[in-house]
Amino acid sequence: MDERGPLRTLVVLALAGGLTGVAACTAGESDDGADPASSARPPTTSLARTPTPSASPSPTPSPSPSPSQRPSAGPSRSPTPAAPTFTSSVTTIDDEIAVRMHASWRRGCPVPLADLRYVQVSHVDFDGVVRQGELVVHEDLADGIVDVFARLFALGYPIRSMRLVDDFGADDTASMDADNTSAFNCRAITGGTAWSEHAYGRALDLNPVENPYVIGSHVAPRAGRAFVDRAPAPGVIRADDEVVRAFAAAGWRWGGYWDSPTDYQHFSTTGR
Repeated sequence: MDERGPLRTLVVLALAGGLTGVAACTAGESDDGADPASSARPPTTSLARTPTPSASPSPTPSPSPSPSQRPSAGPSRSPTPAAPTFTSSVTTIDDEIAVRMHASWRRGCPVPLADLRYVQVSHVDFDGVVRQGELVVHEDLADGIVDVFARLFALGYPIRSMRLVDDFGADDTASMDADNTSAFNCRAITGGTAWSEHAYGRALDLNPVENPYVIGSHVAPRAGRAFVDRAPAPGVIRADDEVVRAFAAAGWRWGGYWDSPTDYQHFSTTGR
């Protein structure tokens, strides 16, 4: 055997386990006269043991906060939507409005344009949407009618349409058919020749379909026949209800109290 064999073995064993001693005999160099055959045996080696790694200490768990210590997340809250706001304005009849009123006012009407006021008020429609409506009334009644519609707005009373009657050519029938709420219209009384209270800006028709004009078997507008029985329904005005009270507080009287005709849509300050 090559004499470098035992040396390599010693190096390997030293590196693997750090052994303290290695017994090895080289060929032909036995000091105690042992049998040459014994010198041919491979050197006896000890298996190195891998040191058992020491266990790392487990970290001490931090105590969980008690329920009272945990921050309260709570459900997220959506911002509260702002409540609808009633708005209004009262202005004189300027040139632009005067041009729009060409059908409802003309020379010879019982009240000059200077005595009328253009009123804008918020109202809720039948879908619950806030709209801006418009009316023309006598100047003496403008502030009071704003108070009335502010009350109706607070009640959530629905109004289908509130436009100048001029948008319907000052045709009262067309305005009623459209369920339009209107006030001033320089016209005669229904079925007569005397001036109507509408011609003075002292009368108002509210939701004409739900509150028709009834005399005998005649109902106007025609769609109002569905509401002659006066059963409770959105927009229907009934005796001594909140709508009637709101108008009464401002000095307006309800035509629904009349015997014949019975004008459920009509309010006026004179009772006519």
